[in-house]
Amino acid sequence: MEDIGNLSNKQGGENEKLIFKVMKRGEKLKLDAARDENDLVDFGMRYDLTVPLARFYANHANDLPSPFKALQIGNVWRADRPQRGRYRQFMQCDIDILGEPSNLAEIELILATTTTLGKLGFENFEIRINERRILKAMAAYSGFLEQDYDSVFIILDKMDKIGVEGVAEELGQQGYAPETVSKYIGLFQEIEHAQDGISYLSEKLGDYLDPEIVSNMQEIVSTVQACKTARFKLVFDPTLVRGMSYYTGTIFEIAMPEFGASCGGGGRYDRMIGNFTGKDVPACGFSIGFERIILLLVEQNFEIPQQPKKAAYLVEKGYPAKKLTDVISQAQEARAHGQQVLVVRMNKNKKFQKEQLTKDGYEEFVEFFNR
Repeated sequence: MEDIGNLSNKQGGENEKLIFKVMKRGEKLKLDAARDENDLVDFGMRYDLTVPLARFYANHANDLPSPFKALQIGNVWRADRPQRGRYRQFMQCDIDILGEPSNLAEIELILATTTTLGKLGFENFEIRINERRILKAMAAYSGFLEQDYDSVFIILDKMDKIGVEGVAEELGQQGYAPETVSKYIGLFQEIEHAQDGISYLSEKLGDYLDPEIVSNMQEIVSTVQACKTARFKLVFDPTLVRGMSYYTGTIFEIAMPEFGASCGGGGRYDRMIGNFTGKDVPACGFSIGFERIILLLVEQNFEIPQQPKKAAYLVEKGYPAKKLTDVISQAQEARAHGQQVLVVRMNKNKKFQKEQLTKDGYEEFVEFFNR
């Protein structure tokens, strides 16, 4: 559980509507004096692992290295409508880098995550990437007011479900000027025909978009493409929003064709820790949805890799030194082929020795006698 103030600070986006809230207890609970729900609640179940990580870092920053690299796996809760791959309690697998201001954090996180997925056998998935500041530059260029950005982005986030026309219609229904909506929608339509969407926006948006943001994105894309070990596509997607309002820069998402939805995502959140300490710390993270990945693996009849058989080479005392080198060489060759081999001197009570080794998981015994 987390303090409700940490979870309801208007940075969690739509997830703040899905918090399992915990009522005050004992003398703190004053039902008669309560004016609204906020007077009855003091805690909530965490909806992600990022907010707790930021709180932990804020409390222990002086004792942690910089940059601080965190790996955590844990359950989170959202009062959502259960369906395929979407649960009220589920597990997230997060990696985060705190204290690294450059795009080295994004590059390392994307490569680590995609390497993991590749080792699980996933191929031809997509990492969709965008930048919150690019989203804001496109909105500003089109004529939207800054206070309307979040509302506009919530509608834009539905693009994959309702299409360009649906987004244009909803923006119009919200009362935004037709010329502003038309200019905004036109940007997305033009990007579809551009060979390089990032470069196109750099030229189109002009002073609305800082050139450093463009070069930063291009460096991430080119470096990941050059260094990746898994088979996937890295795609610039200007419609990618990510629901969390705490993202301040690069955002990314895993798109699996077999699932039809995101199986993970993340981005840069440089201002979250400042909410706890008053001093901003650069931070970036990537999260994989455990249940969704497991669901896909089960549907693909994934077989868990079996542990190699453990073999023990029992060498009798007094075994010739010249022959011992052959035993060691044989063990090294077996290890090179993935087998786990223990080379050990044979005890007088060989039966008891084997019983103990069997308890440790050794199934095969090779004996070398002094003969």
